[in-house]
Amino acid sequence: MRPRVEEVRIQGLGVIDEAVLELSPGFNVVTGETGAGKTMVVTGLGLLFGGRADPARVRPGADKATVEGTLVVESKGRVAQQVEDVGGEVEDGELIISRTVSAEGRSRAWLGGRTVPVGTLTYLADDLVAVHGQMDQQRLLQPARQRAALDRYAGEDLVKPLRAYTQTYKRHKQVAALLEELTTKARERAQEADMLRFGLEEIEKVDPKRGEDVELRAEEERLSHADALRGAATTAHTALLGDPMDPSGDTRDVISLLGEARTAVEAVRDFDPQLAGVADRLAEAGYLISDVATDLAAYAESIEADPARLAAVQERRSILSGLVRKYAEDSEGVLAWAQAAAARLTELEGDDDRIGELTREHEELSARLGELAAELTKVRSAAAERFGAAVTEELTALAMPHARVVVQLSEAAEYGPEGVDEVELRMSAHPAAPPLPLNKGASGGELSRVMLAIEVVFAGADPVPTFVFDEVDAGVGGKAAVEIGRRLARLARTAQVIVVTHLPQVAAFADQHLVVEKAGDGSVVRSGVVTLDHDGRVRELSRMLAGLEDSELGRAHAEELLGMAAADR
Repeated sequence: MRPRVEEVRIQGLGVIDEAVLELSPGFNVVTGETGAGKTMVVTGLGLLFGGRADPARVRPGADKATVEGTLVVESKGRVAQQVEDVGGEVEDGELIISRTVSAEGRSRAWLGGRTVPVGTLTYLADDLVAVHGQMDQQRLLQPARQRAALDRYAGEDLVKPLRAYTQTYKRHKQVAALLEELTTKARERAQEADMLRFGLEEIEKVDPKRGEDVELRAEEERLSHADALRGAATTAHTALLGDPMDPSGDTRDVISLLGEARTAVEAVRDFDPQLAGVADRLAEAGYLISDVATDLAAYAESIEADPARLAAVQERRSILSGLVRKYAEDSEGVLAWAQAAAARLTELEGDDDRIGELTREHEELSARLGELAAELTKVRSAAAERFGAAVTEELTALAMPHARVVVQLSEAAEYGPEGVDEVELRMSAHPAAPPLPLNKGASGGELSRVMLAIEVVFAGADPVPTFVFDEVDAGVGGKAAVEIGRRLARLARTAQVIVVTHLPQVAAFADQHLVVEKAGDGSVVRSGVVTLDHDGRVRELSRMLAGLEDSELGRAHAEELLGMAAADR
């Protein structure tokens, strides 16, 4: 589904007090009497998509002008993603865009319910709309757009060589960047290598082991408190088993007390099963206490104060701490740093060989890039010739028989992502005139017709879903006007088209006809927009043809125009 503009609301803009435009997906035409505000419709659309805010356009007496548009877009499509990226929302496939301009010149914009810079609307508009009006910056006047449009027009002939060129160009850029780094940063890389060597030598000299710092910390704690640990173990052992060196033998140790308790309970255990269980548990406690006492005795025997070992442990810990402070958080991290540093040092020490390899690859890629760029130029030149001829033919039918459009290819100063070609559309108004850039070779009205011819030729190749034309029929009438209407209808087969016109021959081809009506209210003019049915279209076309809505001759001619346009579709 292609995005399209579904509805536009305009308030306080120029002569328009309030108006609502309900637009069809195809060919929409806007007509009305002089001064009714037709051009304000195009101005409103321009504002909606980031156009310049002119406070002079605010309706006299109004605080601000407001334009709000409802667009139909794919909920998961490119446009919806762009909206979500700036914090906006697309609800049920509908996107709301709003723009206000105050009488003092302040401008604000909203996208999907989120306030955004006006530049965001301009960026979004590149993929949504092409406005062709005398005062608008034309999308196709941008050089990058012209090249992209020509490439799409070239079609499949360009796809394969452009893909090959793009891949080669990316690799060429990568190799060039690597060479730049290796050659221009040689001093920094040498300094890095020296630092890595120093670190690796320092770590190798110390030779840390995994988990060594944890083990040493525990050993230091034990050696530092050897006397306290041995004393505690001996005291606990004495409490459990007594002191065999005590000549009095009066020590009331835990084992003796447990024995007395067990003897007392054993004497009566047969009288109550519950007490028998307690006797068994007292026996178990005695065995357990004996085992603990034995362990305490062995531990006390193993603990020795060793000042020499303590000093050695403390010195080793100090050395390891120095490594940790420099390279990582613990000994594991130091070993990991050493492994990574060794790999990096190997890479740095191989710079000379690497530079040689990259230089050879860079030369090969440069040659290949030149070949592929030449192939792109050849395909584009052929497409440019076809395109220029097709647009020139269209202009002949649009009452510009002496105009000629050419696509000029020139070589850029350096290779770019799309080749070495710079593309520019040029036009000569008559055979003796040199081809000039479009915005210099055509007047405002002619430029709209030129753009129409270009868009018709590009139809299907250009992804922009909505086209807006103002003054496309300036200075045209008769058969040429019919041809303009026919081409706009043809463009509307692949895109939404919105046209402001004063020609009935153009309006007859529309899928939907909107008329801007005005009503006198003292010194204030208020305009609104009405969607016409068939009878309404006949009356409006009659007014445009004869100046009278109820002229029988005008109505007959209007019916004839509508019939001709319907048959042509």
